[in-house]
Amino acid sequence: MSIPFIDLKTQYRRVADEVQRGIQGVLESGAYINGPEVACLEERLAGYCGTRSAVGAASGTDALLMALMALGVGPGDAVFCPPFTFMATAEVVALLGATPVFVDIDPVTYNMDPAQLEKAARAVRKGESSLYPLPAGTGRLKGKAVIPVDLFGLLADYAGLLPVAAAHGMYVIEDAAQAFGATLEQSGVTRRAGSFGQIACTSFFPAKPLGCYGDGGMCFTDDPELLELLRSIRVHGQGRDKYENVRLGITGRLDTMQAAVLLAKFEIFADEVRLRQEVARRYAELLGPLPGLILPEVPDGQTSVFAQYSIQAESPAHRQALLERLAKASVPTSIYYPTPLHLQPAFAGLGYGPGSMPVSEAVAARIFSIPMHPYLTEQAQEQIARALAG
Repeated sequence: MSIPFIDLKTQYRRVADEVQRGIQGVLESGAYINGPEVACLEERLAGYCGTRSAVGAASGTDALLMALMALGVGPGDAVFCPPFTFMATAEVVALLGATPVFVDIDPVTYNMDPAQLEKAARAVRKGESSLYPLPAGTGRLKGKAVIPVDLFGLLADYAGLLPVAAAHGMYVIEDAAQAFGATLEQSGVTRRAGSFGQIACTSFFPAKPLGCYGDGGMCFTDDPELLELLRSIRVHGQGRDKYENVRLGITGRLDTMQAAVLLAKFEIFADEVRLRQEVARRYAELLGPLPGLILPEVPDGQTSVFAQYSIQAESPAHRQALLERLAKASVPTSIYYPTPLHLQPAFAGLGYGPGSMPVSEAVAARIFSIPMHPYLTEQAQEQIARALAG
């Protein structure tokens, strides 16, 4: 039986009529740029996340870039990022002339470790790489912002991260690209992904828990001044009209057709989150008894949307053997992420070497992901479990 890694075709059959009606409505209206569907989606998703406002963006990467620009990040600034994530998180920092400072991850959640952030922030403040590994040849940096990533569908440890950022006078930009819909309970209050930091960003890439049929993203904020900055930046720094440019900006608009797709898919999103958690529960039951596997853990008080189902093998050789078994059984797999960002060629100039982020490096050498989507059947999961068992 062929098993898709992510099953967008089954999902489409479920929402086809609503998607087609939405796209047809955009075609008939002619409002292809910033049509009413964009504003409708912004309002609905801001309400869902629990923020005052949302600003659609052309991609998750553009959302991060817009957020950094709105907060005035630039040369001489240090922006703290985890190295175990997708390139976009740190790439946008470097594109603005700021410096990514990598902060190692928690070995259980794979998200940024607050204790390591404290060490890194103190090292930047004192200009002392002996306190924590810092980029080389950048001169003295000022700690400006932190970008925690909600990896694999699980929220970062904001109870630990936010006080550290505040103590060092830094902004927080939540990278919720993989965790839209995830929740965290703090002091009896349940908060969703997209509601942490001065600005939160997400992606609607098709493979994400809430994805469109192209590129798309969104920024969320409670700050009216940041809202106006984000709206200006996404359209070339527009002022009172489109021919008044009061700052530098980008072409960062969310496409109206993609907004129509997202409005249709949002109708089934809560049910899909529930189904993802059922799939994760079945995996835990099927794979828990197998030796040598470290399965995903969800801390108390949190829910994950399981953007990926990522497992650690006991060694790189064990991972390779498992991947070969799965391939033989026609089970697709992927590795998120085989090379941490601090060791990527694009960041070689920062001078980080092997061993500087030991947890990220150890996880990258052993982790792999298996199929995860709301429509994964029990039969398919049993096939995957048999392959892993050998």
